[in-house]
Amino acid sequence: MYVTEHLDKARNPLFSYEIVPPPRGKSVDNILHIVEQILPFDPPFIDVTAHSAEAYYEELSDGTIKRHIRKKRPGTISICGIIQNRYKIDTVPHLLCRGFSQEETEDACIELNFLGIHNFLAIRGDETNYMPPAKGSNSANVFASELVEQLIDLKKGKFLEKIANSAPIDMCIGVAGYPEKHVECPNTKTDIAYLKSKVDKGADYIVTQMFFDNSSFFEFVKQCRQAGITVPILPGLKVLNSAKQLTTLAKFFNISIPDELVDEVNSSDKHAKEIGINWATKQCQELLDGGVECIHFYIMNDAKSVTKVIKNL
Repeated sequence: MYVTEHLDKARNPLFSYEIVPPPRGKSVDNILHIVEQILPFDPPFIDVTAHSAEAYYEELSDGTIKRHIRKKRPGTISICGIIQNRYKIDTVPHLLCRGFSQEETEDACIELNFLGIHNFLAIRGDETNYMPPAKGSNSANVFASELVEQLIDLKKGKFLEKIANSAPIDMCIGVAGYPEKHVECPNTKTDIAYLKSKVDKGADYIVTQMFFDNSSFFEFVKQCRQAGITVPILPGLKVLNSAKQLTTLAKFFNISIPDELVDEVNSSDKHAKEIGINWATKQCQELLDGGVECIHFYIMNDAKSVTKVIKNL
């Protein structure tokens, strides 16, 4: 079922989740354990992130430096297939522009379609220290709006090569939004204009970057509606799990942390995880009271805090 169909049919607020594939060389069991922890809460859909290749360097015994290229977290398609078919939960694989050619994207969509997966999140992807050459015709989507265009073509049965009597790929397309503005955009107005372009090209819904101040989300939604964006906008939340995350989340995701939360973590005798759970619970309640139909949790590697928040609600 499409993400948008889940939203249309829901009689109560929904809670969706996003997980990260395990690092190369690790077992999938930890990821499946996370899925089993959230099963009792009837997840409508689960996102699975994707990662392009990165470069790293190794100093050899003779003093020379060897450059390695690898994808640290492969397995997005496989994990989606397991969740979709073993647990009967709709999955949303992330499709990236960075590091992937249009041919690779098309192949991924074909494989996912064969697995019965029909929801995709189209994103540009994080900047990495390595940009691999695109395979095939060396074509690549530079921006998420171009990726959305390619997906819409596939939805119409239009492939990169002309194929007689080609079958369309059934799909629902999500894109990312940034309540605090994308770091590369000069201002919010420009950022929302880019977002509207993705929607105008065919995106069906928006899921936001994580935020810790609900006022930024509500203002973001207001500006999106004023710009003519009418698709569902799902707020993305991360439960703070440690004091260290006050700086790491701000650094890696280019978000701000409210003074009140920072002060409480730095001055309270309570464990940072407990403070994070309480903060997220209040955030969720305010969002639900404000009419939000689905809250999207960024689980990463730990579902315990998220399940405690939902139990609190």
